Amino acid sequence: MSSQGHLFYRLAPFIREYMYRKRWDTLREAQVEACRVLLDTSHHLLIASGTASGKTEAAFFPALTGLYEAPSSSVGILYIGPLKALINDQFERIQELLREGEVPVWHWHGDVSQEEKTKLMQNPSGVLQITPESLEGLLMNRPNAIPALFHDLRYVIIDEVHAFMGADRGIQVLSQLTRIERMAACTPRRIGLSATLKDYDTAAGWLAAGTKELAEVVSPPGSRRLRISVEHFSFPDARDEKKAEQREHAEKAYYDYMYDTTRRHKALIFTNSRSDAELTTLEMRRVAAKRQEPDVFHVHHGSISSMLREEAEAALRSGPGPAVAAATLTLELGIDLGELERVVQLGAPYSCSSFVQRLGRSGRRGQASEMLFLCPEEEDETAQLPARMPWMLLRAIAVIELYVRERWVEPLTLRQKPVGLLYHQTMSILKSMGEAEPAELAKAVLTLPAFRGFTAAEYRDFLNYLLQTDHIQRTDEGPLIIGLTGERIVNHFRFYAVFKDDEEHVVYNGSEEIGSITTVPPPGYCFSLAGKLWKVEEVDPRHKALYVKSSKGKVDTLWLGAGGDIHTRVVRKMRQVLDDSTLYPYLAPGAVQRLERARRLARESGLLNSTVIPAGGDSMFVLPWAGSKPFRTLERLLKHNLAGAHSLRSIVPMEPYYMVVAGKTTPEQLMDAIAGELDECLVAGPESLLDPKEAPYLGKYDEFVKPELLRTAFAVDGLDLEGLSDALRGLKDH
Repeated sequence: MSSQGHLFYRLAPFIREYMYRKRWDTLREAQVEACRVLLDTSHHLLIASGTASGKTEAAFFPALTGLYEAPSSSVGILYIGPLKALINDQFERIQELLREGEVPVWHWHGDVSQEEKTKLMQNPSGVLQITPESLEGLLMNRPNAIPALFHDLRYVIIDEVHAFMGADRGIQVLSQLTRIERMAACTPRRIGLSATLKDYDTAAGWLAAGTKELAEVVSPPGSRRLRISVEHFSFPDARDEKKAEQREHAEKAYYDYMYDTTRRHKALIFTNSRSDAELTTLEMRRVAAKRQEPDVFHVHHGSISSMLREEAEAALRSGPGPAVAAATLTLELGIDLGELERVVQLGAPYSCSSFVQRLGRSGRRGQASEMLFLCPEEEDETAQLPARMPWMLLRAIAVIELYVRERWVEPLTLRQKPVGLLYHQTMSILKSMGEAEPAELAKAVLTLPAFRGFTAAEYRDFLNYLLQTDHIQRTDEGPLIIGLTGERIVNHFRFYAVFKDDEEHVVYNGSEEIGSITTVPPPGYCFSLAGKLWKVEEVDPRHKALYVKSSKGKVDTLWLGAGGDIHTRVVRKMRQVLDDSTLYPYLAPGAVQRLERARRLARESGLLNSTVIPAGGDSMFVLPWAGSKPFRTLERLLKHNLAGAHSLRSIVPMEPYYMVVAGKTTPEQLMDAIAGELDECLVAGPESLLDPKEAPYLGKYDEFVKPELLRTAFAVDGLDLEGLSDALRGLKDH
């Protein structure tokens, strides 16, 4: 009998029956390897394989087989997902798998009824699917239920593990797992799933953090076929009537092209912001109405009501005909959307990781993965030299080249001093315990994996500051409890989340919930949401509600948000693309022409000759060709350390590509000053870039932390002197 056949018969009968129903004649490589690790070793497991490679089944088949053979007396498998939509999707998939297995499956998040949650509490068993935020609420508010819920927990499955690692939510998840193990006296094995990881050692170390077991990596080689195309569209600056007319024609050509590319397909249009997703859907619907063709367009992002999001997912997954959704990262993660035929990316992703994830949305069921980049650019021939570069087009090419040619994806970076999370977990644990002696609380917090970089002295100062600011109090008997100020923060539902989220107003059309917005227009004004236009009829500030009616008025942007961070290697690849004469076969004619114009301008202007180049008068352009973090470090070095000594009257950053600096110095002198000051700062340490009383924030709860500790944290996690030095040295060598 083959090893495949042997493994097949080791799986639970209901899983074998499921495979028969699905007409699967073999186990995929990831599934075979996962069975080997989970059935024959005690190790944790990281499954890093492409989208639609069967990762979910690879994790669940052997884990459920264990539960089938020896039913757990509590929740046996805890599945943690980054999005409610992903949990809902997986809930349906797992329900189908467990139809014959008699293993209950539960899900728990804000949209799940209280009745369903009560049933789980009364009969803890089977599989529980949950978000980190809901798990935080459980740990804080129902600590006495944790032993009954999890005392026989066997496996924790963390889906889309790359969405957690290196982020505050990842620190939160690792802290939660350690707390569950302590509170319920269980030692579950951890299984991480990801389609984009390349830095396996760091990822495996992260997954196993705080445990005694190693994490094995299962990463079958991919053989994905790709179809990639990049087109560029120029929108002239509407400075006069003729230019305004040209711009109108250019924008029409852009939206017509997008419409014709998607309207007959099941397609996703990825945007980098909610505002762009809204505008795109609105424009697609306008084109459809003008041509008197069916409206097959949807919008999907975090501020759309769950009902409308599910409607979009259903249309893509199982609807009868064409369906197109403009989406942000809410559809970037692993929701199964069936046989998507096309993925369109407006602009360029900020990272290779995001590119790989979005690319994987198409090409399931053995088809080629297909992605079309559309790069719009507002062109102004009178703009400053660097502003005339097609940065978005260059970034698209750089991301494609790095992943497709070099198989490179951004490495993970882990925070050394996550002070905001230190506050969050301290308050959460204290709320859960009710009261704690300072030493008891310090032991509970500082032994969590993410906080081992804090000293006992730092934590003592941290607690004393919370006592002074009434976030915690000392009782007459001595133990610590949550203080009055802390109660207001901890008892608010937003405390469960460690990511920054703006206060939102819910939008209603009659009794139907449309979604939510952060910027509230006054009554009588119009805005767009869910790809349609609305007019505000009434604002209810007390209940954070907005009542609207359908409109044909003007559109407004209702979300403010910065773009993503870019890695130095992506920016350096952009420079190489500009400096090369390489012809990229996936560039459409408009993109080829725009790249050639940019290369010619770069050669003729000397843009690539030096880091600092003259810009006319006493102004200079500084182009460090470094990622977002080193770029911000250079900006701080110029403003904080060099501005006074070198009479720099103005420093304007255009992150992360260039800065415009004006002052009484020459480009050569400024370059020498940057190099000299950087060398001194490398010796003195990153705190030499901070004013003595300055304590910048990096995260959601930083504002509650002692300023001196904030300074230390910002110095190690917010600045990157070594990265800046490497980037500038690389340019010099070049």
